[in-house]
Amino acid sequence: MKKLFISLFLISLAVNAQQPGEGENGIWYMYFGMNKIAEKWSLHTEAQFRYFETSKNFNQLLLRTGANYHINDNAIATIGYAFVDTDPTFEGFESEVNKISENRIFQQFILKNKVWEFLFEHRYRLEQRFIEVENENSPFYSKSTEHRARYRLQLTLPLTNTFFLNFYDELFINLQDNLFGQNRLYGALGVHITENSSLQLGWLRNQFSNAVFNRYQIGFFYNPDLRGVFKKK
Repeated sequence: MKKLFISLFLISLAVNAQQPGEGENGIWYMYFGMNKIAEKWSLHTEAQFRYFETSKNFNQLLLRTGANYHINDNAIATIGYAFVDTDPTFEGFESEVNKISENRIFQQFILKNKVWEFLFEHRYRLEQRFIEVENENSPFYSKSTEHRARYRLQLTLPLTNTFFLNFYDELFINLQDNLFGQNRLYGALGVHITENSSLQLGWLRNQFSNAVFNRYQIGFFYNPDLRGVFKKK
């Protein structure tokens, strides 16, 4: 309990230290892949590079992978793992906390449906987060385990065969103290590059309990069918 308290205190301190960065329009560079390897199975691959500013000031690296089981065309169950490396300092706060490492296990369930031309996606996710807070210049060092639930409602509207709009709102709920984690509101213009790839240029409003960050988003989605490769092997 003591370590958990210290960890929460340091993370709260780090978020407060970031607040001077609220006025900056940062950016997230993102890659997502869903690669079919069997009739009912696919692999999820993901990499995100997040910055406090559009061309500098690193904030976070997120790498995520998982195994997807396709129950049917509109229902997918996933179990996976993510690694997150965070530098929560914006400018001039390096003496507080300069590194947060996280190993994360997650389970999720996706449901899809269509109403007229609108494509809806409901994503339910549970996360078990193993967090390590450290700072070479501080006597504080802690490890903690936290649990979190997430729900994302996404809406996609095709404009033409090439262009589409994408919107979502995602709520993060902590399953321990401080119930509200964050809320992400997103909107983007998307373009289909090929049959199995697309690009989205968007904007994200990321709201925490004591801070709000606005971020540009550049997301590349690549979903090749790899079943032929695995059959040859």
